[in-house]
Amino acid sequence: MSLSKAAPKTIYLKDYTPPAFTITHVDLVIELDEHVTKVSSSLKIKRQTDNGNLVYLDGEKLDLQSITLDGTLLDQQNYTLSSTGLTFAAPADEFTVEIVTLIKPQDNTELEGLYKSSGNFCTQCEAEGFRKITYYMDRPDVMARFTTKIVGDGTKYPVKLSNGNLMESGHLDDGRQYNLWVDPFPKPAYLFALVAGDLAVVEDHFVTQSGRQIKLQIFVEKGNEDKCDHAMTSLKKSMKWDEEKYGREYDLDIFMIVAVSDFNMGAMENKGLNVFNSKYVLASKETATDADFDGIESVIAHEYFHNWTGNRITCRDWFQLTLKEGLTVFRDQQFSADMNSAAVKRIEDVQRLRAAQFPEDAGPLAHPIQPQSYVEINNFYTATVYEKGAEVIRMAHTILGEENFRKGMDLYFERHDGQAVTTEEFIKALEDGSETDLSQFRNWYIQAGTPEISITDDYDEKSGSYTLRIRQDNPKAGKNAPPLHIPLKIGLLGSNGEDLIPGLDGSGTELINLKKEVEEISFHGLKERPTPSLFRGFSAPVRLRASPADDKLVTLFKNDTDLFNRWEAGQRLATQRLLQLITEKGANRLAEDFIGAFGDLLADASLEPAYKAITMSLPGEQFIGQQMSVVDVDGIHNARKEAIKTIGATYSDELMAIYEQHQNQDHNGDRSLKNMALLYLSGTEDPSILKMAREQYLTATNMTDRISALSRLVVTNHPARDECLEDFYNRWENDSLVIDKWFTLQATSSRDAALEDVSKLLGHPAFTYTNPNRVRSLIAAFASANPRHFHSRTGAGYQFLTDAIIKLNGINPQIAARLVSPLGQWRRYDDDRQTKMKDALKAILNTENISNDVYEMASKSLGDG
Repeated sequence: MSLSKAAPKTIYLKDYTPPAFTITHVDLVIELDEHVTKVSSSLKIKRQTDNGNLVYLDGEKLDLQSITLDGTLLDQQNYTLSSTGLTFAAPADEFTVEIVTLIKPQDNTELEGLYKSSGNFCTQCEAEGFRKITYYMDRPDVMARFTTKIVGDGTKYPVKLSNGNLMESGHLDDGRQYNLWVDPFPKPAYLFALVAGDLAVVEDHFVTQSGRQIKLQIFVEKGNEDKCDHAMTSLKKSMKWDEEKYGREYDLDIFMIVAVSDFNMGAMENKGLNVFNSKYVLASKETATDADFDGIESVIAHEYFHNWTGNRITCRDWFQLTLKEGLTVFRDQQFSADMNSAAVKRIEDVQRLRAAQFPEDAGPLAHPIQPQSYVEINNFYTATVYEKGAEVIRMAHTILGEENFRKGMDLYFERHDGQAVTTEEFIKALEDGSETDLSQFRNWYIQAGTPEISITDDYDEKSGSYTLRIRQDNPKAGKNAPPLHIPLKIGLLGSNGEDLIPGLDGSGTELINLKKEVEEISFHGLKERPTPSLFRGFSAPVRLRASPADDKLVTLFKNDTDLFNRWEAGQRLATQRLLQLITEKGANRLAEDFIGAFGDLLADASLEPAYKAITMSLPGEQFIGQQMSVVDVDGIHNARKEAIKTIGATYSDELMAIYEQHQNQDHNGDRSLKNMALLYLSGTEDPSILKMAREQYLTATNMTDRISALSRLVVTNHPARDECLEDFYNRWENDSLVIDKWFTLQATSSRDAALEDVSKLLGHPAFTYTNPNRVRSLIAAFASANPRHFHSRTGAGYQFLTDAIIKLNGINPQIAARLVSPLGQWRRYDDDRQTKMKDALKAILNTENISNDVYEMASKSLGDG
């Protein structure tokens, strides 16, 4: 395709109109076969507006066999068939259409619609996959009740699952078996699911608050039954938490989870039948890290919570995607904070936001959490819609308070159950339920970009008055964009770290609602000039333009009673000192104030191990790059490496004591702290420490310790590197999820030969382009988490990614499109790298038969540059 070729059609929110007809009931019969699967659908259609008499049904890559209207078979003169759909005239205001199509799931490498994975049939219908199964009004505002009959070989596919409750099973005259599923709740087609195969099942039950017993089932490939305990426990915790926190009880008689190996997403909330990437179900201490266990708990909760925030109440159109995703991410974050360390969870959420969403907001792919247009909806499953969307809900929760937020949510569920709604209707429910005006707050939904906050302060010693002058600005939102409603949580610390203001309920934290472009806030009766603790708990997704003075940062890092801000102060101080190493001539070591504060952190016995470990970590290379006008790739890497070495050498005794103290503790916080100590110790490149890492690898009783030790070795040229990598592969070559870790360790290694290693791994027998997890573990990991080698001056890293995207474009466009983003950051780099990155994007755009998914991402990333 040439750059001059016309762009695919853009869809705009302003053009939304409800369909003239809707579908009220669907009867499906899906006859599974090794070669051709037959889909028979009976749709009850009803007029809902006077907007014309034509009925349009979406459909792609379908072999239409017949179409019947109210029992009359149509010939080709009575309907219009295109590559994207089927059009015919409605015979009445209410009628039934019966359609028979043929599809070939075994040839579906895009993993959208109905496809075959590891011998099993599976579906993925969000966002627009159902149209690849049968002709249908494939849009979220068409909500129908589904009955699904699955027919297939009972020997090959004894398990046949769909949405709702199982009502009937039996045998046909030809020997095939069938299961009949009935979902009593109306849903859009994107929530339809089907799974069939020879799967094992793990069962349990949950008793709801009203006394109903719910059957719980997790289906996995045979041999993985022993890796489901954590997922099942997480599910039961989620069900109980949603009852207690939001009053939401599960509504069907059965809840099912299926783990599949080939899946484009993390998981899918299909009504009653959640389909999961096996990464977020299967875990044992020997095969999964502590982070894996946390991820499973979070994703299980997320998909379960969708039952109410996404299924019972869904989106009117795809521009409202954050209505379900931002809200449900916030809910799963709340859940994880309640289950684990709230402080560590909040830090991890903000780290994820800053790593993925802040660059998105600052680049050519910036969009509001409610986008106004798109070419391919799959490209809008973004960090902005999810993570920033969750932060917007969190701000609403902060502004309203726990009690009023719950009142608003209760009204939302009561008012809109069974409906497809908009973000405006959600905010209106929060307003009405809490009796609070959120009209200005709605600007968060329609403004792109990360607000920037400038703060100056003044202290009058005579009166004891302290004044903050706060200015908000959002360059991405445009010159005439109205100011946002920003909740500012603030504390004031004295010289000894004590809170100088009582705050809400004696917490030492005040909530101030910023609503103007410039505001002044004063505190009175203070006996000393305070150190302000701003945006406690990261109360708004903003950037502070200027960091506090060095002495203030040290005070906050040592004393802040808000644990998020204590961590934040350490990160800011470390970032400043690392930037000095990079940019200031003659700066060849870390400043003493940071080294001293780090030592105080190591000595603080009051901190829980998990929090101490995450607070010890240095800012990542990508985050440091975000603070520079032109990213110095090599300078950042070298400075960070030098800082780790300096800390490891300065505090070798203290770090070794921490390592030994937590060596035999079987708790994730202890492992985190021990392995953080190992990171700094190994940074000294002391052979005895590398020997210690090898010993930890060989004797580890859990995957966390084994991976942590191997990650220390894989960046070196020590003989133990190759020895342990080979041993790891031989141990786990039959466990694909563990081998994904093996690929990622090498893809993210900073050693000099990393790009050569990664290129060779493309030819490894265990690598395949058809499995999204494997692509993410090697190609995506390299491009997103190995800045030193991805941004090699030779351009080889860009060429590596470009070749992969072009190849994947013809296999799985969704996955190909998601790999484009790192190239879209070209404006942040020096002229030579800019040229190479733009050339890579142009090469992608010149791909023959480029998909809409890849076209949209590459063309927007290239922009006008």
